[in-house]
Amino acid sequence: MPQIHPTAIIDPTARIEPSVTVGPYAIIGKNAVIGDNTSVAGHAFIEHSVIGKDCVIGPYAVIGSPPQDLKYKDEPTRVELGDNCVVREFVTLNRGTVADGGHGVTKIGNNCFFMTYSHVGHDCVVGSNVVLVNCAALGGHAVVGDHVMIGGLSAVHQFVRVGQLCMIGGATGVEKDLPPYALVEGNRGKIVGINVIGLRRKGFTKSQLVNIRKAYEALFFSGKTLKDDLAALESNSPGPELQPLIEFLKLPSKRGITSAHLNGENSDRAERSALRT
Repeated sequence: MPQIHPTAIIDPTARIEPSVTVGPYAIIGKNAVIGDNTSVAGHAFIEHSVIGKDCVIGPYAVIGSPPQDLKYKDEPTRVELGDNCVVREFVTLNRGTVADGGHGVTKIGNNCFFMTYSHVGHDCVVGSNVVLVNCAALGGHAVVGDHVMIGGLSAVHQFVRVGQLCMIGGATGVEKDLPPYALVEGNRGKIVGINVIGLRRKGFTKSQLVNIRKAYEALFFSGKTLKDDLAALESNSPGPELQPLIEFLKLPSKRGITSAHLNGENSDRAERSALRT
């Protein structure tokens, strides 16, 4: 049997695997499913969610609460959280909606780490190996690729797409789509280079980093139109490391693409960062 503290409240509709532990005063509400070896700390609240195996849910975390959307009318929606995820204190993961094209699911991949007070809004799709640092927030319908790091106190606008292996600096507001590999910072986020450290950690070679750096130079730091530069990049037989970048930029964007930081007080640093490998 699961190790459930006697003060915990478990709804009859909840399904809990035998190896799960539930701490004092936790509430496992309606339509909650909790996978093998997952630990739920005291005072956590989970409902309308499918939680994977080997997850750690911290105190006062709230998973599957109603979406913060005035159009929501109590439709049956849910959160899906993958395996090996860590959800720390006071994190909120809202369930999906059916408004504005929502599919009713907020979906999160495996091996994600949500630090204290971070938030994932309704209908977000979050990849695997994603980190939200303290107080980082995703607005509704945001899409985040694999291996993304979002710095503390940063916010991603609703409907924004963030490509794989992006690094968003602390206290950054992201209003437009971020292409894969971008390094972004600023009060209103601008591309200041590529995520060299993240790419190296993922095993990208020096020649691949050079190719990505040159592609970013051409696409975002040339001062020309993105459409023309993208066509030129495609015509030069780009390597496989550039395919995610090209495919991302060819998809329709509801918010537009984040521009590079070329002017103002940080322009010198931005250009050096763009050129650095």
